[in-house]
Amino acid sequence: MKRKLLLGIGLAALLTLTACGDSSKGTSKEAEAKGHYPLTIQNYTKAEGGTTWDKKDQVFDAAPERIMANTRPAAELLLHLGLGDKIVGVGANFGAPDKSVEEEYSKLTILSDEYVGKEVTLGTNPDLVFGRGGLFDNADWGVGTVDTLNDMDIKTYVIESSVTGGTYDSIYKDIENIGNIFSVQDKADSFIKELKDKQTSITSKLESIQDHKTFAYLHTNDPNEIYVYPAGDETFFNDAFNMVKLDNIFKKETADVSIETLIEADPDVLILPEWDDADLEKVKEGIYANPKLSSMKAIKNKQIYVVDYNFMFGYGYNTIDGMELLAKEIYPDLFK
Repeated sequence: MKRKLLLGIGLAALLTLTACGDSSKGTSKEAEAKGHYPLTIQNYTKAEGGTTWDKKDQVFDAAPERIMANTRPAAELLLHLGLGDKIVGVGANFGAPDKSVEEEYSKLTILSDEYVGKEVTLGTNPDLVFGRGGLFDNADWGVGTVDTLNDMDIKTYVIESSVTGGTYDSIYKDIENIGNIFSVQDKADSFIKELKDKQTSITSKLESIQDHKTFAYLHTNDPNEIYVYPAGDETFFNDAFNMVKLDNIFKKETADVSIETLIEADPDVLILPEWDDADLEKVKEGIYANPKLSSMKAIKNKQIYVVDYNFMFGYGYNTIDGMELLAKEIYPDLFK
């Protein structure tokens, strides 16, 4: 089953109320909490079925106690900040697992392997719905719009990385925001440092690569059904690949791209998604054997690579792990 590519647009900023000091000897957690809240975080909303995101404040009088995470990567981010005991449900349980939090993740309540709707979301009795922006809709695959949930006195947090304009750096802002919402800033700062160190390591290993390779993304797991997704407005996706010196050859396109246009563009690399148990080695061989594509550099040079769907469209911190794996495949000598 093909995954829907859901997105929105917008930019985010953070507004926090600084914690007040306690004049007594030794500040209690209760006093710290009173100083930290109410906390205002600038986030997003969009109309049902819309694509344009507008800024909308979320005001937290206290840290949420019941979080519904609408994707696996969203839940895994929360686990890194020590918030597993607050997660009451997880949707879209697919994609490469983060081994470092796999044990904690196994204890969570999984709502579905696919996207979940508003009824299932509300069934978890959440006080915060958290995750990928494109899933905040009242459609069957959506958790409900931001405004719908807010009108029911349920807070929302749309991750900045998942809206058009978001980049991998948006992940750091999301982690900072969640650290503030739950008053776990130390854990947030530590996780941000861990990710930035990994990003620096990848950058340094690829420093000798002067010219970017071009790529095209084929949204298929069937060699007989090739669909070129241009991903022109997928800013997070394009920024992630740019991290490993790959440039989306169709990044300026928003309309469908034909096979003829793909052949004419002739990218250096083709990327396939992994989202189910399809034998992608057979898919690759089928594409290599397609006589219509035989003139392309990527076919002649055997440059088709597989990337887990969540590393591209999960809009999560672990995208950097997927990009590192890809870079190791393309430039193995640089990672010895």
